[in-house]
Amino acid sequence: MNIFTSKILPVGLMLAAFAVVATSLVTLTEENTRDKIIENERQTLLAAINALVNVNDYNNDILTDTIILASTEQLGTKEENTVYRARMDKTPIAVVFTAIAPNGYNGQIKLLVGINFDGNLAGVRVINHKETPGLGDKINVKKADWILKFKGLSLKNPDGSKWKVKKDGGDFDQFTGATITPRAVVTAVKKALQYYEKNRDALYKEAE
Repeated sequence: MNIFTSKILPVGLMLAAFAVVATSLVTLTEENTRDKIIENERQTLLAAINALVNVNDYNNDILTDTIILASTEQLGTKEENTVYRARMDKTPIAVVFTAIAPNGYNGQIKLLVGINFDGNLAGVRVINHKETPGLGDKINVKKADWILKFKGLSLKNPDGSKWKVKKDGGDFDQFTGATITPRAVVTAVKKALQYYEKNRDALYKEAE
């Protein structure tokens, strides 16, 4: 072995060892970070669901007691839609799923809709929208309490013909300078209730 080789070989081995250690650390960090991200997403979803369905009203694992709906025109969805089922000792309590209002002022409005077994709304939240700040964004619970007024309503309360904004002869408030946004949300929520009414048994059906 010449002097050049004797000096270079140890350096090469050190660099190789460093590369192995560094790669292992990056991989380990990535795995730990990925697990943390997944858990954070899980907790965020659970918090959103529990904002609609009281955690004390069910005792099943709502994040695993689910069914998948194909794209559903009545719900405005173009992708698969997960339905989360709340039960108390196997007794159906509520479902939570996504509905889309496709005709907001600035595009589609994504909703999380909770419906109790009896057909009354457990609640509604907007989870994504592009409505105008200061006007249409009042559908966001952080901006106003308008969305909270859906809780407890049903297709019978108010009557189906009154599921419109007041400007259209219905019972729901519109926003000053912004009627299109609340109109879109009211229509989407009504359609979600109608879908639930027609498909309630299938939504709660347990896997065979």
